[in-house]
Amino acid sequence: MQTYVKVINVPDFPPREKHPTIFNGFDELASGETMMIVNDHDPRPLLYQFMMERPEQFSWEYLEEGPETWKVSISKK
Repeated sequence: MQTYVKVINVPDFPPREKHPTIFNGFDELASGETMMIVNDHDPRPLLYQFMMERPEQFSWEYLEEGPETWKVSISKK
């Protein structure tokens, strides 16, 4: 079973803080550590942002895909 260093419940944050909070959380991970985000919609735009801003630094795995809750495991390489 996967252990998550942190879990970020994205809807808890105001819109302008969502992505910065997630990226700050990711940046605090050590290599090999994993965090989970929980969201109320598909965070695919965030995946594209990770691909642009943190290329080759992460792995992304959907754990749950809606319709009401999306959970994504994000690991630091």
